[in-house]
Amino acid sequence: MSWQKFGIRPDLVERVKFKMKNPTIKDKIKQLLEGATKYDLQDRLKVRKYVKSAAKILNEPLTDVQEEQLVAFVLAQKIDPRNTLHLIKLWAMFR
Repeated sequence: MSWQKFGIRPDLVERVKFKMKNPTIKDKIKQLLEGATKYDLQDRLKVRKYVKSAAKILNEPLTDVQEEQLVAFVLAQKIDPRNTLHLIKLWAMFR
C-alpha cells in the first residue's frame, strides 16, 4: 500500500529521504527503533511515540494531521522488523 494513499506529502518524504542519507541521523533513527517488535509497530501509542521521536531527530515539525497520517501508514503496513521481506517491501516503496 502506497504512502500516498494516506495523504503523506511527497515533499515530506523527499526531505526525510535526503536527511536519512546523513550517517549520523541514520544511526540515531536506527537506535530509536532498535529492539522494536512487530507488536510495538501495531501499538498506536508506541508508533506515535516513534513518529514524534523520529520527527525530532530529523528536525521535521509535524502537524497533528501529518502525525496521524504517518501513524496510520505504519499501522496499516503490519511491519515485522525481523522479516527481511517486509523490510525489502518498505525499502522498495521509498526508493
